[in-house]
Amino acid sequence: MKKNIMIGFIFGLIFSGLVFTGYSAIEKKTESKKFYSGIITPTSLDEPLTLQSAFVQVAKSVKPAVVQITTEKIVTYRYWDPFGDLDEFFRSPFEEFFGTPRRRQQPKTYQKKQEGLGSGFIVDEDGYILTNNHVIEGVDKILVKLLGDERKYEAKVIGTDPKTDLALIKINAGKPLPYVKLGDSDKIEVGEWVIAIGNPFGLEETVTVGVVSAKGRSGFGITQYEDFIQTDAAINPGNSGGPLVNIRGEVIGINTFIIAPYVAQGVGFAIPINLAKKVFTQLKEKGKVTRGYLGVYLQALDEELAKSFGLSEIKGALVAQVLKDSPAEKGGIKDGDVIIEYDGTEVKDVKDLQMKVANTPVGKRVSVGIWRDKKKIVLNVTVGEMPAEEPVAAETEEKLWRGMRVSALTEEMKSQFGIDENEGVVVTYVETGSPADESGIKVGSVIKMINDYKISNISDYRKVIKNIPKNTDVRVQIKFGDRTRFLVLKGEK
Repeated sequence: MKKNIMIGFIFGLIFSGLVFTGYSAIEKKTESKKFYSGIITPTSLDEPLTLQSAFVQVAKSVKPAVVQITTEKIVTYRYWDPFGDLDEFFRSPFEEFFGTPRRRQQPKTYQKKQEGLGSGFIVDEDGYILTNNHVIEGVDKILVKLLGDERKYEAKVIGTDPKTDLALIKINAGKPLPYVKLGDSDKIEVGEWVIAIGNPFGLEETVTVGVVSAKGRSGFGITQYEDFIQTDAAINPGNSGGPLVNIRGEVIGINTFIIAPYVAQGVGFAIPINLAKKVFTQLKEKGKVTRGYLGVYLQALDEELAKSFGLSEIKGALVAQVLKDSPAEKGGIKDGDVIIEYDGTEVKDVKDLQMKVANTPVGKRVSVGIWRDKKKIVLNVTVGEMPAEEPVAAETEEKLWRGMRVSALTEEMKSQFGIDENEGVVVTYVETGSPADESGIKVGSVIKMINDYKISNISDYRKVIKNIPKNTDVRVQIKFGDRTRFLVLKGEK
């Protein structure tokens, strides 16, 4: 009996052990399946470390070629002494009685050194450095500091290109310098990792990370040729001119500007490196940039205009005005033509045509597809060299100024608004609540004069408003219908 009980007890222990072992194995297997359930795998656990290593490696390889740029400029200030000239105060009244003329007080002056900060990057071992033009424009001295070197090297300006906000400077360090690898900005995709390196607020060799937020941004009025890369990598004052690099350490852009921090966060813009490559080559070889030139003012198409010309799509660039003796005039292009093809490629819009013309070698004969009289014709035009002060193909539809947008007086505009004037610019848009709206300016008004300056065309308009301070009131002469009148256009607050 006792023997049977003992055997039963032993079998019970064995059975309980098997049950416990089986349960534990099932529980571990369940937990194992729960942890590695196809979303998180041992391989994917290594990916953050791999990405982190890539960022570290890019920073190590690119930072030695990024420089800090310090600029100096001597500014002369004038002021009036509130206490006047003490000699005049103690002057005898008899001197004036006997005809000694009173001296007029002259303004006093003093000079002060202004300093600026920016970034740049070395593009070859000889010490050529790319940066933004606005970093070094109008300064007396440019000093460059290298990573790990306490010396400051004085830089020489090789050439500048304000139309793209690029500049090329050079230092002589007496030794071969580390330089960056230039990538291909045409191949970048929205969502790609990017790394910005520079000297924000003078904090040397700062690295920030983000993604490509968008491509082909324009319309800011920062430069004449705008095709910016947008990124959310942190960019601050002092970053200007520094490189924007991809995960392989290749420079794909030059950090240039940000939307004001009190307006937006994480919205920065960089010049594509492919545009900078062309500028760099010309600046290095010639000290200036030569661009193609047609000699036309262009206007963007909208749905109504496209329909009026018999176009089925809103594509191309409307020729608002052909300049006298220009390559366009010699090639047969006329006011009212819509350029739909250029050198065998489709023209999307005004910006697209501007870039195509600018990048065309001077003297090249190109085919230009024109939409005229509701049919396509092809003309051959020999591209000229753009004059220093002439736009390659400027839009006649201007940016907003004091809440209004204007256009050149083309035949199409004159017909649309019933205008019989040949001089001036026509208002095509007025923003509600703006200074233009409050002054009584209406769409279809022709601006004939601003202050004492006659406005004959879009070029006059640009020159005049460029020199008017933002907060200054101006007198404007307009014609609306048969009535001509003057009004005061308030400054912007």
